Amino acid sequence: MASGWWCCAKPKQVASESVHGAQLALQRLTATTSRRCAACADDVEAGKPCKCGAQAGGQEDLTGGRAAAAVEEHHHGKPTSSFAHSVINMVGMLIGLGQLSTPYALENGGWASVFLLVGLGVMCAYTAHIIGKCLDDDPSSKTYQDIGEQAFGAKGRLVASAFIYLEIFFALVSYTISLSDNLPLVFAGVHLHLPWIHLTTTQLLTVIAVLVALPSLWLRDLSTISFLSFAGIVMSMLIFVTVVCVAVFGGVGVGKHIPVIQLERIPAVSGLYMFSYAGHIVFPNIYKAMKDPSAFTKVSVTSFAVIIALYTALAFVGASLFGPAVSSQITLSMPPHHAATKIALWATVLTPVTKYALEFAPFAIQLEHHLPAAMGRRARMLVRGGVGSSALLLILALALSVPYFQYVLSLTGSLVSVAISVIFPCAFYLKIRWGRVSRPAVALNAAMIAAGVVLAVVGTASSAKSLVQSIQRDHAA
Repeated sequence: MASGWWCCAKPKQVASESVHGAQLALQRLTATTSRRCAACADDVEAGKPCKCGAQAGGQEDLTGGRAAAAVEEHHHGKPTSSFAHSVINMVGMLIGLGQLSTPYALENGGWASVFLLVGLGVMCAYTAHIIGKCLDDDPSSKTYQDIGEQAFGAKGRLVASAFIYLEIFFALVSYTISLSDNLPLVFAGVHLHLPWIHLTTTQLLTVIAVLVALPSLWLRDLSTISFLSFAGIVMSMLIFVTVVCVAVFGGVGVGKHIPVIQLERIPAVSGLYMFSYAGHIVFPNIYKAMKDPSAFTKVSVTSFAVIIALYTALAFVGASLFGPAVSSQITLSMPPHHAATKIALWATVLTPVTKYALEFAPFAIQLEHHLPAAMGRRARMLVRGGVGSSALLLILALALSVPYFQYVLSLTGSLVSVAISVIFPCAFYLKIRWGRVSRPAVALNAAMIAAGVVLAVVGTASSAKSLVQSIQRDHAA
């Protein structure tokens, strides 16, 4: 799988990874521009038109960190991503942080909640399909935001962009919390203390890890760290493999009791499940990179079938291994001295460090786009790096103040992911193709919008309440 992905990461194709760390065509856009437009670098920096035909800041709006496929075609001709490459891209992009919480979600929701896990996966596969239909309808649409504008004008683009930024922000907070939770196990026995700073060893380790990643936010050419995109996928797959290894060789023993269903916990569980399938903002890029876009629906169905199978297997294995003692992140429950556990912990710790620069790319691109054209290269770097560093330190402070992984992840899934992955695609589709959609299809999409709104409201309320209660309990203690 690794070799197949690496193949499709070549400059002629769109690379993808997990949504809550997806770095897509941005690196390639930067690399391509630097190779083909080296003579125009000064003009581009000054905001002047590139002599090769590209405009400063890129030909397309890169909001959300997704470079338009039109840039690909401008430099390389027709898209060449095959069916297999597209499936690998989509699977690699979907599998990520959410897999850590699926055993916890299944144990808390009961084994019957697996129908919710599968059902949400099917819904997201369908909305991926209708995103392709929206792109079929208007070939000029290249990104998720373009579809929003195609449906509802400038307001549609604005709302889509706002939710994309929210998703990136909350995902980075969740990654940092995960980093903080797993670091003490990686560095077990390490004790740090600074007399002038009132922070625990765990907090100090997290601060150090974030500071190590901080310089990457100052890099202008992200092609220099594009390998991190591939590394993120490898580490996500490692986590899954190590959990299976613990089940087979760890001596823990499967067969722990899993309740049938716990209805009062389903709203929060739905947010955790929903977060695991979030990835729709990059699907237009995968579509545009395909040499046969008519196969996009098959790619979506195949990819989601693989992801649903992986998540379901991981959820049952993890919940059966540890039962009620399963942690919100499966890595925290694994036997500490087992070799597979050490690999899983390192993979979990290194994943956030690989995400920061890649996830901050959309902010950096948009920030530079709005800076005065007369501003020099060094000044632009200082502004971009300073703003990115400040934002990362804010995320670090928030993660250390609210270290409740499962509630933040559930809140993100309910508040943001449901909208991006279910509600918006259905609304966009109905608006764009109104009058050409059959009555059953209208009813189906309307029902999915209604179900998405219900999940969003009850899930957000439940996870927000649990988050507030946890904060209050800690402060009272």
